[in-house]
Amino acid sequence: MTERKPTVFIVDDDVGVLDSMKFLMRSVGLDAETYQSAHEFLEALDLERPGCLVLDVRMPEMSGLELQERLVSMGSILPIIFITAHGDVPMAVQAVKAGAVDFVQKPFRDQDLIDKIQGALQQDAQRRRQLGDRADIIERIESLTPRELEVMNWVVEGKPNKVIAHSLGISQRTVEIHRARVMEKMRAESVPHLVQMVIRSGATEDEP
Repeated sequence: MTERKPTVFIVDDDVGVLDSMKFLMRSVGLDAETYQSAHEFLEALDLERPGCLVLDVRMPEMSGLELQERLVSMGSILPIIFITAHGDVPMAVQAVKAGAVDFVQKPFRDQDLIDKIQGALQQDAQRRRQLGDRADIIERIESLTPRELEVMNWVVEGKPNKVIAHSLGISQRTVEIHRARVMEKMRAESVPHLVQMVIRSGATEDEP
């Protein structure tokens, strides 16, 4: 199957910003799509489409951070670059800790943003290659021990280690060990990456 060309998805409630950034992307040969709200972006979202997301931190109805949280819960591996005003830097740092690739402050140099986007697109391409095909993912899942499989299912559901430990009647340290082995065997860079693999494998369909 032909590899799909990546798209830069831009979400900002300022139409002027959307227009200028779309023009900038096209000037360097990148495909770009713009959305005025997080809800609009979610309605059009296709997890299979490669690319990256350039996202404003502050937006009405659903903020950039809330959209990031929603995408993580959906198993999206789309790299996110946040656009922030000066006062939003602490929020941007929080976003990076939650898995965002980077953030840029307004006003920013066009080349700085382009460089970050190019890096995010490379990261997305690498992640998607590592996902492999469905058969490969199933083989990785089958390499897990029964306990590791239990832990993985809890992790995919978004449960913290403390809750998993209590549910399985084991120590939190034991959960951490199993979790690390799951990430290693599945070759997952992050929890969203792991979630996306499980979704692709169809394993969730077999769960009760």
